[in-house]
Amino acid sequence: MEKDKIERFFNTAGPIKRENHYFIEPLSRIDLHEILSLIDQEKYFVLHAPRQTGKTSYLLALAEHLNKEGKYRTLYVNIEKAQAARENVKAGVETIIQSIASSASKYLDDRFLVQNSKRILEESNEYSAIHESLNRWSAQSEKSIVLFIDEVDSLVGDTLISLLRQLRSGYPERPGLFPQSIVLCGVRDVRDYRIYSDKDKSVITGGSAFNIKAESLRLGNFSPEEINTLLHQHTEDTGQQFHPDVFPLVWELTEGQPWLVNALAYESCSKLKEGRDRGQEITVDMVDRAKENLILRRETHLDQLADKLKEERVRRVIEPILASLDETKGLSIDDVEYAEDLGLIKKKPQLMISNRIYREVIPRALTYTTQVGLTHDSKWYIYTDGRLDMNKLLTAFQDYFRKNFESWVGGFHYAEAGPQLLLQAFLQRIVNSGGRVEREYGLGKRRTDLMLSWPFKTGVQEVVIELKIRYGDLESTIEKGLEQTRSYMDKCGTKEGYLLIFDRSADVSWEEKIFKQKREIKGLPIFIYGM
Repeated sequence: MEKDKIERFFNTAGPIKRENHYFIEPLSRIDLHEILSLIDQEKYFVLHAPRQTGKTSYLLALAEHLNKEGKYRTLYVNIEKAQAARENVKAGVETIIQSIASSASKYLDDRFLVQNSKRILEESNEYSAIHESLNRWSAQSEKSIVLFIDEVDSLVGDTLISLLRQLRSGYPERPGLFPQSIVLCGVRDVRDYRIYSDKDKSVITGGSAFNIKAESLRLGNFSPEEINTLLHQHTEDTGQQFHPDVFPLVWELTEGQPWLVNALAYESCSKLKEGRDRGQEITVDMVDRAKENLILRRETHLDQLADKLKEERVRRVIEPILASLDETKGLSIDDVEYAEDLGLIKKKPQLMISNRIYREVIPRALTYTTQVGLTHDSKWYIYTDGRLDMNKLLTAFQDYFRKNFESWVGGFHYAEAGPQLLLQAFLQRIVNSGGRVEREYGLGKRRTDLMLSWPFKTGVQEVVIELKIRYGDLESTIEKGLEQTRSYMDKCGTKEGYLLIFDRSADVSWEEKIFKQKREIKGLPIFIYGM
């Protein structure tokens, strides 16, 4: 009996299922001619991209395409199960071979390895069994074999080194006695693997263990046109419309990161109560609420991203961006490329956090325990008409900063960005009851721009807060900050602006650091708080 057809939905977990999901055609996302040429030329290469970008969907579609063509026998295999073996090379290699054997049996109806892997493992050791398995399998195959190995960088230590070296050792035997082409797939490029060998008591680079790599191809984000195509599929299926302003907003929030695009759309259309009404247009406000829901729920994708912030290599790249420093002194190319491979940053038009959602997630993740530990309540800072009393709020922050900053930053991993992050934690704690904070920061800005939106009885209060670190003369810092604050107020269309000056000089007393001033710039008052 045929199953009832379900309404398609936006996919946020696992590979695409065409009958269930809205999707962008996977094979359109990388030049198919280039991929096929590499395979025809017997190349071994790498496909990498950040998590939940569509790598597995791409490889599955490519394997299906090649098998339909009939020129090669193409197999996709996920070897993530071998991660559990850690440094147990024997167990890891056995798991890899079993995974290949099981996939070949299921998807190619090829039981050669299922029938022979036990004998191969008995006759070989953990440093030759993968090579021997692929050698014998290729030798008896009527067609050349193409092998896609997914989740390669989930392996660690000598297990990963053994896999890479055995693939390298079989490379000269292709295509008759080894796979014609092998694609290694993971988050990182193989060149970026830093593998500690317990056997050799040294660090081995992936580039040296797998120096036969011809290319490293990166699966990119969706374009604005692809986002429009994806959302329009929902409209075509259900009749539900998206307000025209939704399309540029989704691009602005995500920069096309595939999981973020699908998650925002799924939250808006399938989770929000009004979004489930197919007669209700999806609005900008609904997408904004969907974004906030994803962040507050700490969805797995965002939680995994935040976990990477603990790594020293990542901190060295992210910290100067958070602090809006003027230079990239000391940044290594390897660290920058690693952070880019993880999807945390982009390099063009300058080094910056990848998208607006990540720009919000990262400061919140770094100061989460501080936020939940704050005892300040938004009710303390609200006028009778529901607006925030910003003078009372920022005066309270001055007092909190003076009493807590030195002890807090002393144990904080991202100390260089400490003032900016502590203020954002304080504000986030207050606005979590109903408002939101939009953030702009980046290398070379020498400031952090915040825009606080707070709904009240008769409208929405929009407040610009500019953060600057004092460098040199105080008056010069204030004058420059006033210009920047006024410019950001114009950009945001608000008449309420505040400039915060952080003085990190050890030889300046707190009595000198703490001050309040009011200046008028181009007809609008700006309030200055020093600390």
